[in-house]
Amino acid sequence: MSETQLAERIDAIKEIVCDILEIEEDEVTGTSLFKEDHKADSLRAIEILAALEKKFGVVIDQSELPRMVNIDGVYQVVAEAARW
Repeated sequence: MSETQLAERIDAIKEIVCDILEIEEDEVTGTSLFKEDHKADSLRAIEILAALEKKFGVVIDQSELPRMVNIDGVYQVVAEAARW
């Protein structure tokens, strides 16, 4: 995978997360925590998971939610589900 593909995938994930959490993209870093830093709740986490499944055509088990605490974690979960 090229750096461009990686950047595009991370940007797409960030866009989904920011849209659902109603925050600006420049407020989110790879390691900023959704719950602690951005006031996300479990319902928002499920919305993010559903939007990622739709966007990337993957199935993500809800047991993965504890890993999806920031952009880096979400990327890892999606990458595993999509076999990137």
